[in-house]
Amino acid sequence: MKQNDRPGFSRFRPKNGDDPNNPKKGPKFSIYWVWGIIALILFGYNFFGAAFTPDAHRLDSEQEFRNNMLEKGDVARLVLVTNKNLVRVYIKKDSLDKPYYKEKLGKNYQVVKTDGPQFEFQVTKIDEFEKRLNDFFTKYPSMEVPYSPVQEGDWIPGLLQIALPILIILLIWVMLMRKMGGQGGSGGPGGIFNIGKSKATLFDKGTKVNITFNDVAGLDEAKVEVMEIVDFLKNPKKYTALGGKIPKGALLVGPPGTGKTLLAKAMAGEAQVPFFSMSGSDFVELFVGVGASRVRDLFKQAREKAPCIIFIDEIDAIGRARGKNAIMSNDERESTLNQLLVEMDGFGGDSGIIILAATNRPDVLDSALLRPGRFDRQISIDKPDLKGREAIFKVHLKPIKISSKLDIYKLAEQTPGFAGADIANVCNEAALIAARKGKDSVEMEDFQDAVDRVIGGLEKKNKIISPEEKRIIAYHEAGHAICGWYLEHAYPLLKVTIVPRGVAALGYAQYTPKEQYLYNTDQLFDQICMTLGGRASESLNFNKISTGAQNDLQQVTRIAYSMVTVYGMNDKIGNLSFYDPAQENQFTKPYSEETSKLIDEEVRSLIDKAYQSTKELLRKKSTQLTKLAEALLEKEVLFQSDVEALIGKRPYEEKRALDVSEHDIPNDVPELKITDNGLPAPPVTIPPAKEEEQV
Repeated sequence: MKQNDRPGFSRFRPKNGDDPNNPKKGPKFSIYWVWGIIALILFGYNFFGAAFTPDAHRLDSEQEFRNNMLEKGDVARLVLVTNKNLVRVYIKKDSLDKPYYKEKLGKNYQVVKTDGPQFEFQVTKIDEFEKRLNDFFTKYPSMEVPYSPVQEGDWIPGLLQIALPILIILLIWVMLMRKMGGQGGSGGPGGIFNIGKSKATLFDKGTKVNITFNDVAGLDEAKVEVMEIVDFLKNPKKYTALGGKIPKGALLVGPPGTGKTLLAKAMAGEAQVPFFSMSGSDFVELFVGVGASRVRDLFKQAREKAPCIIFIDEIDAIGRARGKNAIMSNDERESTLNQLLVEMDGFGGDSGIIILAATNRPDVLDSALLRPGRFDRQISIDKPDLKGREAIFKVHLKPIKISSKLDIYKLAEQTPGFAGADIANVCNEAALIAARKGKDSVEMEDFQDAVDRVIGGLEKKNKIISPEEKRIIAYHEAGHAICGWYLEHAYPLLKVTIVPRGVAALGYAQYTPKEQYLYNTDQLFDQICMTLGGRASESLNFNKISTGAQNDLQQVTRIAYSMVTVYGMNDKIGNLSFYDPAQENQFTKPYSEETSKLIDEEVRSLIDKAYQSTKELLRKKSTQLTKLAEALLEKEVLFQSDVEALIGKRPYEEKRALDVSEHDIPNDVPELKITDNGLPAPPVTIPPAKEEEQV
């Protein structure tokens, strides 16, 4: 006998004759079905029950009953409902054929004809009606009909009115608990009972992750650190033979978009050990104690899978420093952090579990979390340098059909300060722009348009600008360009345009900043002069100034105050720095009111000196300024080659080429600040004086 022919086996066959491998499956059974059916039955009975059991026809008055039914001898019997003051009337079957009753009963005639009662009417008091009925029967004995007083129980509707709201509230509560418990995630079936379970996603040996270290470019130093951890897990004897210990954890630190999570994904793809992945916010829940419970459950699962890796993205969600601000303290978050600290390196430490975490806010993390024994390594992932950007471009250009004339090195040179995510966005935008133009491949022009799109925003071709405003914008941008062209320490001009972009940008100048670590006073002073070039040009050419220099003034003020209060570049203030990286107390200043007044005076003096110097330069180069502004009004966009054709080569270009060679490129990249409110200004960046403190 075949297995399928055994008695009772048909009960387990798939529905509709499908075999188990058929992807077409029926709906799965859920407890919600039972709740839904019960709720529908109760709801329907409570509110619509009367519609399914038609009632007797309601008479208008007792007098109608007496005149049209009782006195005519058509009544078979009466039922007096004493607790409802209601009289139910049963009509003789022979009398029901009369036209009066057919008309009265209407559509319910066939339903109530057989069983009855056919009619009913309300009375004021049932005992008074009974007395009147007896008086009538005494007066007319031949018309006497039997009647019986009864009491009808109404406990079912009352019970339903109480039970139905309770059941509905209970149903909503269970659904909420299952939702918060994560039915589709780690909570699984059971909902509220699994709310303390970890939400970590497990990538085991059988799980395929498509990202490897080959997909990570521009992070060579960080890759070496992470690959060493993977190698330690694969070949532990190689290190333990020399007495080394496996690191407990590694913290990936860097700005947004630099590839921290990507590096962790590559680690999951390369490591031949279980990989648990979750974010810091997954520990946060509505109920008290859930975060600590999830930490315990996560490490319990990790111990069962050891050796393994746990990756916590955005760990600053639960790892913020404790006790610094009593008003903003959070006991639930702190208890979660305490449990994490204990699990990472407590009394009963675990071996074979490596914690990998990522954050872009290392300054807010608790010091106990950062100490050796928990996070032994802090892997810094900075924005890529020139070579790093070139490597990242090569990775993101693989799936894109590019032109054979595309210069990737030039692309990397034109995108200083771009993180990996920015470069990926530029490549995608370039492909979309080329497709929009109907091209067969993506060309250099498309990438330049994509860079403009990412930096300045969407081009506003339909924005209506008056000729007078356009002339002011042209001279403003020409002022920036002339200052950048003739100042020794200014950034070389790449492109200047008066085409509106973004929300409020009516034009902008794009530069290629020199990638460096340290800035001296001459360099910062020239940056201030270049930034004030737009305002100075307006003043010289129109004898009035506009609101377009708002962002210019913000940058100038920031640089000047940094020179005086942070970097100690002022003779009167001296070698003092009032910069507090922790910013624990924002309501007090570490200097007196007299010093504060002196700082304001020195900053104002520095900016005034730079402004006068800028105006003097623009007076000397007024001919070149006018040429550049008029060319902008005509062409709207000028590149470096166009500027060279108009006013000659930049005087300091050869010197800069000697200073920065191909083999001497610093690894850090200053941020490119281009946009401002109305009339964007040149980029200015003041990096933290990391190496300056060591000198």
